Amino acid sequence: MTPLGTQGTYPYPNEPTWSRSEKVLARTVFDAALKRELQEVMQKTKQMANQINQPSDLWDLERYLTERRKDIDSKYDFRSSRLTRVLGKLLCERRVSEDELRALRKDKVEAIRSCAKCLSEDAA
Repeated sequence: MTPLGTQGTYPYPNEPTWSRSEKVLARTVFDAALKRELQEVMQKTKQMANQINQPSDLWDLERYLTERRKDIDSKYDFRSSRLTRVLGKLLCERRVSEDELRALRKDKVEAIRSCAKCLSEDAA
């Protein structure tokens, strides 16, 4: 049972509210990053496939694709309640640039930047 004051809020209370136009822009940035990452996977897959010489190479390719699918599926989550963290992770990984985010409100860019900074510090 939730207290009356918290009904209808995101499970992440610090997540800002996204306007319709900001969601459209975020979706464009999100989709472009996903497309670029999938292009990288396809290129690597082709390289690996061209180097298959024995059965174990085939399973290495399958393992690579499975790991990448799981990583991509967990990373690219467009729910509003996760959007700042997702864009922060993509910024941290340099899959999106701050330039791509410039049309968002300043508070959102700052939150995304802050998230990216925390993630980069955690990775170090």
